[in-house]
Amino acid sequence: MLLNVRSAVGLLVLVLALTVLGTPQAVVAGSAGEIDRSVDNALGLLFKSNPDARNLSERAKGILVFPDIVKAGFLLGAQYGEGALRQRGRTTGYYNSVAASYGLQAGVQVFGYALFFMSESALRYLDTSGGFELGSGPSIVILDTGGARALTTSTIQSDIYAVFFDQKGLMAGLGLQGSKISRLEK
Repeated sequence: MLLNVRSAVGLLVLVLALTVLGTPQAVVAGSAGEIDRSVDNALGLLFKSNPDARNLSERAKGILVFPDIVKAGFLLGAQYGEGALRQRGRTTGYYNSVAASYGLQAGVQVFGYALFFMSESALRYLDTSGGFELGSGPSIVILDTGGARALTTSTIQSDIYAVFFDQKGLMAGLGLQGSKISRLEK
């Protein structure tokens, strides 16, 4: 009984979130063209709000961009979004990011994030893992707003750097633990 109440409340929170925040285009994208347009807009926003991310992108072997991740929960939580992998300015694949959680949480949030793949081995792992789970596989570093500024060719040590951007909503805390990224056929 308690689980059904929690599920109903979680669904209500998600419906309210989509009503209040609107449905992000990438969440219901459906087509490769729509995802590409959302990724173009997201990269423009990211580079404008965090110019150091542009410098990081120039060294990256690929950038996986999720423009609009919707996260909602009340004790039980879920998040979902679609994005594209860019290599040398061109889309080379489409992916989704899915996560579920349980714990003391309540609210709704929409945010974007970009994963900067700094090595060929990290890129290979993305496609050969059968579903890239953040927290396993190549090392990942989450950069705060000024974190990319300290990265130079000699200080880049990790395989993947994550940068969050364009956060809106009413949910505290942000992380990638438990997220699974899978390739989409578009």
